[in-house]
Amino acid sequence: MRHERGWPMELAGLGVGPAEQQVYEVLLHHPDRTLAELTRLTGIGATRLRALLKSLAGKGLLTSTRHRPARYAPSPPDIALEVLALRRRQEIEHARLAGVAFRNRVRPQTPAALDTPVELVRGRPAVTLRFRQLQEMARRELLILDKPPYVVEPDGQQHLQRELQSRGVRYRTIYDRDALEPQRRLEQLRQLAAHGEEARVLPGVPMKLVIADHTVALAPHRLSGQDSSAILLRSSALLDGLVALFESLWEQATPLWPQHRWPPPLHDAATDPLSSKDQQLLALLAAGLTDQAIARKLGVALRTVERRVRRMMDGLGARTRFQAGLQAGLQTATRALLGSPEPDDSVSPGTP
Repeated sequence: MRHERGWPMELAGLGVGPAEQQVYEVLLHHPDRTLAELTRLTGIGATRLRALLKSLAGKGLLTSTRHRPARYAPSPPDIALEVLALRRRQEIEHARLAGVAFRNRVRPQTPAALDTPVELVRGRPAVTLRFRQLQEMARRELLILDKPPYVVEPDGQQHLQRELQSRGVRYRTIYDRDALEPQRRLEQLRQLAAHGEEARVLPGVPMKLVIADHTVALAPHRLSGQDSSAILLRSSALLDGLVALFESLWEQATPLWPQHRWPPPLHDAATDPLSSKDQQLLALLAAGLTDQAIARKLGVALRTVERRVRRMMDGLGARTRFQAGLQAGLQTATRALLGSPEPDDSVSPGTP
């Protein structure tokens, strides 16, 4: 039996601690046990175990007999856990409504303050917090214009973004060319794409911007270290204009990675998928960079870039780079239409 420190925490979101989950799981495998028997099975002292059993009973996860010694029986998890989930949902909704009531009570009561859609956010910590909150509040989609310099460290943003993508939030990001360096950054972007981000690249992205669900946006006002400031913009004609700007730039931008997984490999169509380095190279080619610029970004010799480009072109039967890109896109689209199996080129979680 594992000690509680190593016990999984699948039920933490339902308000069930690891020690409580351990006891409940033991009961599911060994129902109708006494306190003494559960002490031996769990390795938890009688006093603490008694408190855990009382807490589990309060959550509806077990029942006990009235005779002595009492015997404890677990509630069916399909029923008991669903009830806990519904309770937690109700608590969250009550908390949200309480927050709305508080906001309405403390907000300024002058018409001008109520009507203005623009708020100035001052200081780097406040800008960083708003950027994170804006993403966390999104339920459907985030639109992002990405270009250096950064107020939020890319590593922290990558972790948050992957967490939100796992919840079903759609990310559409337009990266400026300068956002593709150094090579480590490009690999991070490849991993985000592998987890669902739709990314495009455009030279000269005009501004930094994030829009959540077409209702709230954050754009920089001044980027100067701790004195950084940003503009928080709520639903308005101005916000509608920024959404339209993003969509216009999206149409002009070049896909950074294929929407589906990469086409069949260049040499062996069954076993040799494009490597992550080849994917990076294709992304930089799609961005319109020269061989010299690609070599600098990837930290390799110019001849290495030329050799890899030639190898990919030969494998795709292409005479020009344009043909190579077109062949790769066609093979990707064909696989998507036919529903044929694709090589598993997924990456493991974690920052490289």
